[in-house]
Amino acid sequence: MEAQKEPSVSKKKQQKRRSLYQSVWRWHFYAGLIIMPFLIILAITGGVYLFKPQIEAALYKDYYEVTPQTTVTTPSEQINTVEAVNPNAAVTSYRPSDSPDRSAEVGITEDGKAFTVYVDPYENVILGKLEDSYKLVNVFEKIHGELLMGTVGDRIVEWAACWALILIITGVYLGWPKMKGKSKIRGVLVPRLNKGKKLRARDLHVVPAFWISLGLLFLILTGLPWSGLWGNNFQILTTNAGVGYPPSVWVGDAPASDVKTKEIADVPWSAENLPVPVSTNQQYTQLSVDDVVSIAEEEGVKPGYNIMIPQTQDGVFTLSAFPPKARDEVTMHIDQYTGAVLADYRYDNYNTLGKVIAYGITIHKGTEFGIWNQIIGLLVCIGIVGIAVSGFILWLSRKPEGKLGSPKAPSDKVMKGVIVLMIILGIIFPLVGISIIVVWLFDRFVIPRVPALKRFFNA
Repeated sequence: MEAQKEPSVSKKKQQKRRSLYQSVWRWHFYAGLIIMPFLIILAITGGVYLFKPQIEAALYKDYYEVTPQTTVTTPSEQINTVEAVNPNAAVTSYRPSDSPDRSAEVGITEDGKAFTVYVDPYENVILGKLEDSYKLVNVFEKIHGELLMGTVGDRIVEWAACWALILIITGVYLGWPKMKGKSKIRGVLVPRLNKGKKLRARDLHVVPAFWISLGLLFLILTGLPWSGLWGNNFQILTTNAGVGYPPSVWVGDAPASDVKTKEIADVPWSAENLPVPVSTNQQYTQLSVDDVVSIAEEEGVKPGYNIMIPQTQDGVFTLSAFPPKARDEVTMHIDQYTGAVLADYRYDNYNTLGKVIAYGITIHKGTEFGIWNQIIGLLVCIGIVGIAVSGFILWLSRKPEGKLGSPKAPSDKVMKGVIVLMIILGIIFPLVGISIIVVWLFDRFVIPRVPALKRFFNA
């Protein structure tokens, strides 16, 4: 009797494995179908943004480059020159030259638009003026972050990034070696180029995807903290848990303020939720930007920082250094009347989580390790486009005429197990959770009941 039962048990296990494989494949197919176009957009725009320093140096050479001289005009003199030429504008920021041959930058707003005016700090003449939103790399950054669609676009990008996690998880499962010996690496780590067209087409998608998946995972996880929904909630959670920023950054008591630093300045991730203090000694005269630059030098802040100029009587000067290397990050609030440093928040003040995220972001942007960081990031971006295109070609080569070509729906028992995993991911990432429910309901209740859809989806 036992000898007769063994084949039956073994057969059930094989059927269960095949059904699980089919279920994972179906969700991998859906994930690829849904988000691959968005991944291509993100990869292309991200690849361009990696080389922002080189691109802008070439495009705006006449605005950036100056001839070093012995005498330098003061920041106040430079700002006065900008105000004289732009009498209806409000000066919002100042960025000192970060090298002897680099211009200074004065940020202004005029008619509701933000501009950067480039000034030769030696001759005190204006070299040019650019609207910030129309700088080429800034446009690519907007596409990369929000598809030029504001909040809606931000949510779409976040949703696509979260679905990409499902794509990676299911893809690794499908491609993971299931054989023993030498054959287990072929078709996974090394493509089989001499085994016929079908296997070659399959391997040219699976093998690069296997190698690229780690880089894609890194880009997703380091990009999500900047997203509008998940990233904002993550910031709130870490702040409330006491790992966002420590009280020691305050010189004196922490301010009771509803204004966050990210609302007034572009600052490092760990400082975005830092409350903005207020300037209380309003009987004094406001400091000049010259004084603030001197304070920055006294506090050992390296060149390459921005100074946000207060626009209200109780506002503060906010100094933000968001440099190529995470270790040089600085966020500082300075009383606009007394020059007192009210908060000094730097990389060394970050908790472990903040330091990890800071490094992740600078690596994501391609600045932490110089040109090699940019090259590796570019290769990952090219790889993402490549696996998207190869996946599309693979689908076209296998798709039956008049049908979508999706894997058939497996048994309910197996689907329940996969759905549990999807629900867990959905709880962690709300946007993907909502879309998973929509896709599952459509797959479970609509497709099987509509003959035309059932034939098209191979259900």
